[in-house]
Amino acid sequence: MGRRGSIETVIVGDQKGITIPNLSRYRTGILRLRGLRLIHTHLQGEPLTEEDLTDLALLRLDMMVALTVNRNGSPGLIYSAHLLPDNRERRVWEVNPPIPLEQWDTDFLRWIQSLEEEFQRGQRAIPLKGSQEKAILLSVGRESREVLEDSMEELKDLAESSGVFVTESIIQRPTQISPTTLMGEGKLKELLVKCMQQGVDLIILDQNLTPGQMATISDLTELRVIDRTQLILDIFAQRAHTQEGKVQVELAQLKYLLPRLAKKTLALSRLTGGIGGRGPGETKLEIDRRRVRERIHLLEKELKKLALRREQRRGLRRKTRIPVLSIIGYTNAGKTTLFNLLTGSRFHVEEKLFATLDTATRRLRCRTFLPIGSNVREVVITDTVGLIKNLPKDLMVAFRPTFDELHESDVLIHLVDISNPRFTVHMEAVHQILLELGLHLIPRLLVFNKEDRLDREGVRALCEKYGGVSISA
Repeated sequence: MGRRGSIETVIVGDQKGITIPNLSRYRTGILRLRGLRLIHTHLQGEPLTEEDLTDLALLRLDMMVALTVNRNGSPGLIYSAHLLPDNRERRVWEVNPPIPLEQWDTDFLRWIQSLEEEFQRGQRAIPLKGSQEKAILLSVGRESREVLEDSMEELKDLAESSGVFVTESIIQRPTQISPTTLMGEGKLKELLVKCMQQGVDLIILDQNLTPGQMATISDLTELRVIDRTQLILDIFAQRAHTQEGKVQVELAQLKYLLPRLAKKTLALSRLTGGIGGRGPGETKLEIDRRRVRERIHLLEKELKKLALRREQRRGLRRKTRIPVLSIIGYTNAGKTTLFNLLTGSRFHVEEKLFATLDTATRRLRCRTFLPIGSNVREVVITDTVGLIKNLPKDLMVAFRPTFDELHESDVLIHLVDISNPRFTVHMEAVHQILLELGLHLIPRLLVFNKEDRLDREGVRALCEKYGGVSISA
């Protein structure tokens, strides 16, 4: 039933229940309810069921109403429930006491307008910068809470680096992972109501989703849903400035997109223009499978040409026999800051994950710090893209030419931010990526950065334990 009393749909059920049709043509929005009440009969005189309340939340109905039937067929009691704005008790809905039909005298239109105004007031309380998007972060896994919390902290850093305002972070450890939605239906409805209470239309999952999972969750919630891989791809899309960087990022995005186009286009259409839907190329994320394949083919050809130019530059360096030092490390370890200090450059530096995406190379005269008698007068210093655990496979493939250039390095300077409480995890992640890339046999110098943020004894102990040196860049 519509807000002004119009009958929009009549549903005939059976003894098992009713099947609600697709309601996507009816209005919804971050700030608004569906504009529909569901009024149905309970022939056994029972109150609202858990299934009723789930439908109330997942469909964002104005109200769920159950009407009991007396033995003589006349209407009995009315059971009703509605969603609640954000509140201290963290309640999701209000289940009203049952009343006889003849006592129902609510001015529904005025009441529902008042309820939506309460939702809006709660959403305006969250301060935003310009067109900044709001998101709820979600992690669903069977790992230990410590592992999930650690990964969630990094996901929050990634989201903020992408320009997202995080309203809440939720960690769930279900006894069993749902193959279609990761979490149970009950938890999903709570998440949906939280999104509505906070004015959020974007859910970012820490786990990577299959095409089927993404389509199912997006259809059930009618919200934009992205996973960790999409978030990282979005950051790369924002930060790519060189021609090669743009080609690499767009190629990774399209390879990620292709299998998802086959499964469902609706979930992807919701992403267009926002977090997870940006791209440096002309095509964005709204093109069909055929055009995606064509574009991938063109980008791969372009990348081969760029890789050939890289190889030519490397060939010139080999002839001059100038040693190559490459600065590697986890994202936000301070690599570009160190590169700027060593070379006198002024590349952009920011306290964000993946603030630097494009590689840079400079020559450095080094007679001041090489051993006396050394005949080396110059070295080549290279600043590289930051690494991260679970680096998306498509990004690894697209950036392979960039990573392959590290094979020409004489020394890898592994920079580690020891002020980060997760620095040992970061060190291990970098080591694993070097193994995957076949770079683990190149000599490495372990450099602990930001020593000024720890006490001297602690820094000295770490240097002795891991065989590194410390600096403050």
